[in-house]
Amino acid sequence: MSKAGSAAPRRIVRVQDLADDPVVFSAYDEAHRPGRTPAAVLDAQRRHGILDLEIFRYADRLVMIMTVSDDFDPEGLDRESAIVPDLVNWHQRMGKLQRRPGKAGQDWPEAELVFRQTDHP
Repeated sequence: MSKAGSAAPRRIVRVQDLADDPVVFSAYDEAHRPGRTPAAVLDAQRRHGILDLEIFRYADRLVMIMTVSDDFDPEGLDRESAIVPDLVNWHQRMGKLQRRPGKAGQDWPEAELVFRQTDHP
């Protein structure tokens, strides 16, 4: 929850592609089933301001929707993910299944909002 007087939670949408292989799809889905994602990954996400995170898959396309607090700290999460063994291992395992849709080295690039129904009369 956000602190009294602070900004409301916000959503961030990111995209990623998997290798176009049904075996990869199955491995990725299985790794994200309840009880399969390492507790260290979930704990780090929560500590750095991710209130909720969902990943949707259509064929090889992944869409991540995060609800984050106003103190969301993606840089801190990235730093921790680069040194904590359980996090490093998780990102290496998932990285072997993914193709980067963004710039070289950019993991899960953020999507730009182009339409919001409530902005229209």
